[in-house]
This record gives sequence, structure tokens and C-alpha cells, in this order.
Amino acid sequence: MDSSSVTPMKPDNNGQYDDQDNTNNNKLSTTQTKPSKGGWNAALFIIFVEVADRFAFYGLAGNLIMYLTNILRQPMATAAKNVNFWVGVSSLFPILGALLADSFLGRFHTILFSSIIYLTGMVMVTLSASSICGEYKKVLFFVSLYVLSVGEGGHKPCVQTFAADQFEEKTAEEKKAKSSFFNWWYLGIVAGATVAIILVIYIQDNISWTLGFGILAAVLAAALGLFLLGTRRYRNRVAAGSPLTTVARVLVAAARKWRVGETRGIYYGNDDVVVVVGPEIDGQLGAPLLTPTNKFRFLNKATIIDSQDLSEGKNPWRLCSVTQVEEVKLVLRLIPIWLSCLMFNVVQAQLHTFFTKQGSTMVRSIGSSHFLLPPASLQSLVGITILIAVPIYDRVFIPLARKFTGHPSGITVLQRIGFGLFLSILNMVVSGLVESKRVDIASRHGLLDSPKAVVPIRVWWLLPQYMICGVSDAFAVVGLQELFYAEMPEGMRSLGAAAHISILGVGNFMSGWIISLVQVISSRYGDDDDHEQSWLGDNLNRSHLHYFYWVLAALSALNLGLYIWISSGFVYKDNIVEGHKKVIKVRNERSNVHVDNGQV
Repeated sequence: MDSSSVTPMKPDNNGQYDDQDNTNNNKLSTTQTKPSKGGWNAALFIIFVEVADRFAFYGLAGNLIMYLTNILRQPMATAAKNVNFWVGVSSLFPILGALLADSFLGRFHTILFSSIIYLTGMVMVTLSASSICGEYKKVLFFVSLYVLSVGEGGHKPCVQTFAADQFEEKTAEEKKAKSSFFNWWYLGIVAGATVAIILVIYIQDNISWTLGFGILAAVLAAALGLFLLGTRRYRNRVAAGSPLTTVARVLVAAARKWRVGETRGIYYGNDDVVVVVGPEIDGQLGAPLLTPTNKFRFLNKATIIDSQDLSEGKNPWRLCSVTQVEEVKLVLRLIPIWLSCLMFNVVQAQLHTFFTKQGSTMVRSIGSSHFLLPPASLQSLVGITILIAVPIYDRVFIPLARKFTGHPSGITVLQRIGFGLFLSILNMVVSGLVESKRVDIASRHGLLDSPKAVVPIRVWWLLPQYMICGVSDAFAVVGLQELFYAEMPEGMRSLGAAAHISILGVGNFMSGWIISLVQVISSRYGDDDDHEQSWLGDNLNRSHLHYFYWVLAALSALNLGLYIWISSGFVYKDNIVEGHKKVIKVRNERSNVHVDNGQV
């Protein structure tokens, strides 16, 4: 290679060879931090913040419909719509919060500001329940709810990501610690939610709504103080600019160069940029960590330097670095995984609806006492199952599996998610069998036309489906959290957390669509001899809820097949990076060219 094959890249109007967002992206992983910061000593403070958040959220959302109907006197249908709309809005705000954190504020400040907003909203909820009467009470309460939604928007996508940032991945031990972190993280938030379902909801129903809401506000205040105490321990990463800007630039640049044939070089975006004509890049100063891959090859057009780039200078909407393009590819390859996991949350959505409806028709007394177990409190069995399953998974299963697989986490994160999807199929099969048993007993006792009668079957028959639901959560949900953290570009990890959260929201919307479709089809083509043609009618004894469960099982089985096909071609980011390092090493070994300050 002679010097005639190398042309210096023209600087932009500011005399710089590279745009700021790309420089930030390249330097993000090497953000200066003190070795004494981070680790479990820092992560524990952040975990307590999330435990308090889940405690407050489930303490409010778990009993919200009762407050709307019993205290604010709303009709059941109106109250249900209000609850669904509030949860939906709360699931959308994290996308905005993630963009704000990654673009401007950084994760620490986003968590701090959102925690203050969240605490303010909960104090407003408490005040609305205590001292205000009439129409103003309702107005203040709903305003408070949506203040909480804003706080959730900044909190949800950042807290877990910020806690995981406290663990580096430079050694095998650090990788093991990070994998273990996701297990204990989920264990903590489940513990907070379970305690809220058991304790706070009992206080709200039997003692005082004001006291119940006040407890939630007090816990949030304590968590905020604890978070501030750990400030000096945290590893902080600088906001790298809007990740969506990078994605948009790559897509636009690739589209603008769709028909470009000539190639004057490939742009790598380093400070000492040289443009190499031809396919070889051997010996280039500051060779990038990421090199072009064959996935989504149409995007590689964005890195091509043509005569217009050389004559007019670098336009970030026409020329992008290889690293920028490869980071966009990292995001795009997660979209099929995201789509194939939606059905899992359709199944999990039945936990708060039809599972509870089943329990309300069964014998709920404990022993010979007159105490009746509230049907909604059975949801705590999911949390209790997770509290048992996660430590067993972390302390028993992972070390045992590691001996056979050699993988630091025992099994890969995609295998973990896949097993959770399989358990969701099993959950629907078991739920259908239990419901079929319940309907059979109702038929034998002549209770088919008595929807309010208690069917003589113990509520503990529902225990298996609740437990399977908990175990599947421990596998799939924790796996998804880890996947959307580890496989996203570092500058987009808050957005990855928001994407993971959105699976839950979209899954719940899909559940509603499937229910509507089943109602229409079953009502139109149901058996004319049935008193209740719809599978999901008001009279559960005359309905065919077990058919609905088996439909979900069949859809989940098809979805699992799709997931296996998608995941079989998935390449982990660590493998991509290692492959790039090997390519660069081989090229450097073969090259006898020395580059010094852009001179060959």
C-alpha cells in the first residue's frame, strides 16, 4: 500500500474530523470512574429505591379499582377503564424518560428528579384521601395519579440500568456478579410488591385509606433519602446524546446512498481519520472496536465515502461511522425477540383477571375458621414462589449448570427466556384442566345456573397455576431484563429498559384484543343449546373459560416455535465484539504498514 491510496478526511466547519455524538458513543464505555466506586456496595442503595417503588406502585394499583368504586363512587365499568388507561399511560412514559436520561440528564439525575416527582404524587394522593371532599377530591386524586405516571416514566427505565452500571464486565467474576445481580434485583422488587399486596391492601380495606396511602409515601421518602446517601459510591456515565438521533441518521444516510456505486473509502469516525481506498484497512490508526458485519448489510451504505463527502465535508445525515451503524444493528436485531415475547405477557395478564374470578367462586375458608381468603390476595402466591425460586436458581441451579455448560450464568439468557415461555404454555394447560374440574363439580351439584353460588372445590386447586406463573416469571422476566440491558449499545441502555417494560404493556393490550375476538367468535358460533354461548360470559359456570385457556396455550406453543427459530440465529454482543477484535488482530499481524498521524 502506498501513500497515494490514502486521502485525509476533510474537517467540518468547526475544524473537527468527527461529530460529537459519535465521539461520545466511542468513549462511553471508557468513562472515567474511580475503582473504589460501584459494585454491590453501590447497587444495594439503588435496589432499595426500586423495592420502595414497587411497594408503592402495587400498594396503589392493586386496590385502585376498589377505591374508585367504593370511595369515589364510580361505576364498575368506568372504574375499570380508568385503571386500564392509567396503567397504559404509566407504561408509555418510560420511553420518554429513557430518551431524557440518555440524551440530557443522565441516569442518576433522572432517577433523582423522577423520585421527587413520584413522592410528590403520592403525597397528593394521601391528601386527596384525607382532607378534601366533594368534586375537588376526585380532581386532586386523578391529577395525583398522572403525576405518579410522570414519576414512573423517569424511574422505570433508569433505576435497573443505573444499578447494573455499577458492575463492570472486565473479568469473569464481574460478569458472574452482574448475572447474579439481575436475579437478586428481581427478588427485591417481588418482595416489595408481595408485602404491599398482603399488608397495605389489608390496611386500606379494614383500617384507613389515608393511612394506607401515607405508608406508601413514607416508604418512598425513606428510599429517596437512602438513595442520596449512596451518592459518592455510584459509577456515573455521561449522557451520550439522543439514541434515536443516531438511529435516524444511520437510516437516512443509508437511504440517501442507496444507489451509490463508487467507494472512496469507509468512514470509521476516529479522531485521526484516514480514508482508505479499496477493501483493505490494515494498519489504520485507532482501528475501531466494531467493524462491518453481514447483518442488515443495506445499512453499511451509510459508511461509504464518495466524492460528495470529500468535496463538501462530513454531513452526519449523509455519512455515519462504522460504530454508529453497528450500534443501530444491535438495536434492530432485538426487535424480533421483543415481538416473540409478547405472547408471554398475554398469558401473565390472566393473573389479575380470570384467575381471580375463578377463585371468587371456590371455597376460600381456611380450615374450620370463618376467615375468607380474599381472592385477589392469591396473587401473593406468585411473589412467594419467586422469592423461593430465585435464590434456588442463583445458588443451586447456576453452579450446577455451569459445571456442564461452562457458561458463567449456567445457561444463556435466551435459553432462560425460552424456558419461561415453555412454562407459560404449561400454565395455560394446567389452568384449563383446573377450570374444567371446577365446572364439572358445579354441574354435578346443580350449580350451573347459580353464578353467585360457592362451588364445593377448594381454592387451593389454583395453587399450581399461580406457582407456575411465578416460576415462569423468574425465568422469562429476569432474562428479558438482562437481555435488554446487556445487548443494547451502552448509550441506549435506558431505552432498552423502556423497551423491556413496553412488552408488559403491549402484552396486556393484546390480551384485551384476544378476549374481544374470542367473545365475538364464540358468541357467533357457539352451541345453541348453551344458556351462555360466549366462552367468557358473566356466568363462569356456564362459560367455557377452559377453552379460552387452551386457545392461549396453542397460541403460546406457536409463539415458542417462532421464538426458537429467531433465537437460533441470534448472535450475542460479546461474540460480535470478540469477533471484531480477532479480525483487527489478524489484520494488524498481517500488515507491515505503519501509520503515524495520518501518514503511511
